[in-house]
Amino acid sequence: MLNLPQLKNQQLWLCALTHRSYVNEHLEIKEHNERLEFLGDAVLAFVAGEFLYQRYPHLSEAQLSRLRARLVDETQLAKFAVQLGIGQLMRLGKGAIKDGGRENPALLSDTFEAIIGAYFLDAGIDAVREFVRPLFQSVADILMVAQSEILTSEKLLDPKNRFQQWTLANFTQNPEYVIIEESGPDHAKEFTAQVKVQGIVYGIGRGRRKQEATKTAAEAALKKIGLF
Repeated sequence: MLNLPQLKNQQLWLCALTHRSYVNEHLEIKEHNERLEFLGDAVLAFVAGEFLYQRYPHLSEAQLSRLRARLVDETQLAKFAVQLGIGQLMRLGKGAIKDGGRENPALLSDTFEAIIGAYFLDAGIDAVREFVRPLFQSVADILMVAQSEILTSEKLLDPKNRFQQWTLANFTQNPEYVIIEESGPDHAKEFTAQVKVQGIVYGIGRGRRKQEATKTAAEAALKKIGLF
């Protein structure tokens, strides 16, 4: 079983465990853990990036970025916090406890980050790296497989639907497909289509039918934005 790090500076340790709600009810305490949380977030992002870079030399920058985001997101950090028993150690106000704060993923994740920030100040980056590496190792391969399954299922979707989802998410409007050229005899025509968003061409495709041309244009657009 993994154990929490042992800090030499007990004030840092207590601060890392102290939520704002506890400070509000104990006026003699002047500092809560939000600054340490900020620092821990940055340290975790670095250590996770380094870990993934070394562990998966075949992954691209985009794949590594997606995997790191999942490795240090609120859900995963909260799971680490539960695994380490952090919930029972958090210093929370009575109201936060009553509202289920010891099981709250956001509070668990934030406190885990604060502990990382405190440990970094207390013992340095090498100590943090040694502490989090077993945690990362326990879930990284699982997350990578899950990510691969998600990407594979997405690739099975029609390219036009996928590109439409992207344009709606980023521009709140549908893409526009235009047939810009027809060539060849009537029995063997070839169509050229382009797809535009806000007047900008994202992809050009060709096909024996207009539908095929617009589909290949969508595929080209997905390649351009790194989703194909």
